[in-house]
Amino acid sequence: MSTTIPGPDGHPRCRWCGSVADFFPYHDTEWGFPVADDRRLFEKLSLEGFQSGLSWRTILAKRENFRAAFASFDFDRVAGFTDADIERLLRDTGIVRHRGKIAAVINNARRARELVKQEGSIAAYVWRFEPKPEDLAAPQTVSTSAASIAMSKDLKKRGWAFVGPTTVHAFMQAMGLINDHAEDCVIRDRVAQARAAFRPPC
Repeated sequence: MSTTIPGPDGHPRCRWCGSVADFFPYHDTEWGFPVADDRRLFEKLSLEGFQSGLSWRTILAKRENFRAAFASFDFDRVAGFTDADIERLLRDTGIVRHRGKIAAVINNARRARELVKQEGSIAAYVWRFEPKPEDLAAPQTVSTSAASIAMSKDLKKRGWAFVGPTTVHAFMQAMGLINDHAEDCVIRDRVAQARAAFRPPC
């Protein structure tokens, strides 16, 4: 089976993005492009935690609702959420109402503040785990990696929750630490060019 399908313009795209039309813009403009913005990194790691056991289609459809619910993933603000906020969010039909995952985002926001103090930024920390090209598997053939296992282990040691190796691997795929676009996907080269021009924060 081919790893790609024709996109709206006839050029090949990763097969997974053909399952729903909303995936095409996400695939073409976000997935795999390198990110250095702390808020976006925190948002994506939070949403990947919410995705655990669910489909990305579900989370992507609710992303704006999640942003409204969690103060646009401003982790300084989310760190101040209380038990009353958890109860409020459990009544919010626009998001995934899972107490453990909601509590994890609040906990992780507090851990994120600590991380920034210790490491300078979330981005500086995250990009230290970028795998070397020779350590990468063929695109979309694995759900974890040595790099995602290492980051997951370190985050858990720092007190983060819902950051297992599979969740972290998906985060790394999405945030550009891994270019996991199919070899003949038209976006793969665009992602590679973006990464070549990108300077990871120190």
